[in-house]
Amino acid sequence: MNSESKLKQIRKENKIKMKEIADKMGVSVSYYWQLETGRKRLFYDRALQIATIFNMKPDDLFYTDYKRKNK
Repeated sequence: MNSESKLKQIRKENKIKMKEIADKMGVSVSYYWQLETGRKRLFYDRALQIATIFNMKPDDLFYTDYKRKNK
């Protein structure tokens, strides 16, 4: 599973709407959607914000996909 799919899955499991995450991050829903779908590049500061919202570490959300891409 890629990080975008995992991010969407975790968001849905936690019953959090995109707007809630976007508001917590201080970004538009459109911008967050682009992060979630992989249309925008996710930098570490944003990954940290998202992981914090879910009470996770960024590696728990994104490391597997990074590792797969850099083999």
